[in-house]
Amino acid sequence: MKQPNPSRSATLRAAMLLAIAGIAGCDSTASSASRPEPGVLEATRNGPAGAAEGSCWGRTVSPAVIETVTEQVEITPAKMNPDGSITKPPVYKTETRQEIVRARVDNWFETPCPDVLTAEFNSTLQRALQARGYYAGPITGAMDTATRQAVRRYQARQGPNSEVLSLTTARALGLVAVPRQGG
Repeated sequence: MKQPNPSRSATLRAAMLLAIAGIAGCDSTASSASRPEPGVLEATRNGPAGAAEGSCWGRTVSPAVIETVTEQVEITPAKMNPDGSITKPPVYKTETRQEIVRARVDNWFETPCPDVLTAEFNSTLQRALQARGYYAGPITGAMDTATRQAVRRYQARQGPNSEVLSLTTARALGLVAVPRQGG
């Protein structure tokens, strides 16, 4: 009968432990996950510069557009004879660089503040979206994933394309009073 190689067994055990440690490091529910940027997934009071005190804001982010540019750059110019003929042709090299064609843009929009988004308000929002065919889930009063997705689908028509409920949408759905014109 063949005896196991202790050196090989130790190597296999070490490889298995490393594999297990690597898989454990991929845990997506790690508590060290960073919070989303303010305004992107939930309203924030830290709105754009000049925002009215006490107002709440959401935002969408238009990413930067980056283009790769490749061009030939002359390193050594051509050497010419007195009669105009070329003794030595020019030497070029290819350079590639990235250029920002359009910078990232934060698109801010006013939202109802978190203290307004009560369970009763959220239930009314769910019913309003359900009546318009955007929400098919149960009326729970929770601002859950299904409700956020319904808000995004509804708002995608006129903007913003966000899961954060805009004040304009809340008014259009009859959830928030529209300010009077001319007092």
